[in-house]
Amino acid sequence: MRNLAIQKLCLNISVGGSGDILTRAWKVLNQLSGQKPVESKSRLTIRGFGIRRNEKISVHCTVRGPKAMEILEKGLKVKEYELKEVNFSDSGNFGFGVDEHIDLDMKYDPAIGIFGLDFYVVLERPGNRVNRRKRCRNHIGPRQRVNKEDAKQWFVQTFDGVILNK
Repeated sequence: MRNLAIQKLCLNISVGGSGDILTRAWKVLNQLSGQKPVESKSRLTIRGFGIRRNEKISVHCTVRGPKAMEILEKGLKVKEYELKEVNFSDSGNFGFGVDEHIDLDMKYDPAIGIFGLDFYVVLERPGNRVNRRKRCRNHIGPRQRVNKEDAKQWFVQTFDGVILNK
């Protein structure tokens, strides 16, 4: 298998409303990643959920480098290194969710509460920058792209993980 690496790890806490609960979710992501999270707004009004257009409803953060691997390791430990086949996308990325942030070796604070969060991992091969850079940009070939099978194989080899066929 040719080298694969984590390009980025996206962490998301969607609370479905603004105010104090969003501020507490922001603190959780700040503690976990050591970075300043960004707040996301809703695109449209949904009366059934009680959210309005442009209302802040979630916080997310993108982590790169060794810190991403460290946080991913904590998240997979909670999932016991088991992921379902549907967690992997055709473009070679995978994601999963954790129900309680305190399972990630974080101390429980009654003032903050408990939040669930989503992990999404984007994998790439070395040389993928050719597709994104400004000068001398070019396409990458199909052998350079990461597919579903490559991502599954990387997960099993890197973390000794198990992929469930459900």
